Amino acid sequence: MGSRCLACQAVFVPPRSLCPKCDSSTMEWQRMDGRGKLVAFTCIAIGTPAMLKLGYGRENPYCTGVVELEENARVVARIEGVDTRNPGSISVGMPLQVDFLREEGDSGSRTVLAFRPLPAG
Repeated sequence: MGSRCLACQAVFVPPRSLCPKCDSSTMEWQRMDGRGKLVAFTCIAIGTPAMLKLGYGRENPYCTGVVELEENARVVARIEGVDTRNPGSISVGMPLQVDFLREEGDSGSRTVLAFRPLPAG
């Protein structure tokens, strides 16, 4: 879910109660389809302690990217299902679908926002 400003129609993820574009407080919930395209990315080989605990590191990098949703909002998320050892195989503009990951950590389980490439076809 996101929010949409009724005054200027801007869409935001995560949802906001005030519009930073026009300062309006007339916001409504906006359902997101969960599809978008990759507009920027990086493959990270030196991760945070939390990512190292999940098995990521120099031999197993992870990908983080900016995804522009079909609803015209942008969100930063992990990109799964791509070859992070070969970043040249990841392309800006590739279509993606949301994928919520469940991870166990020191403070319990949490849900992580991620995206995966849409199947070809």
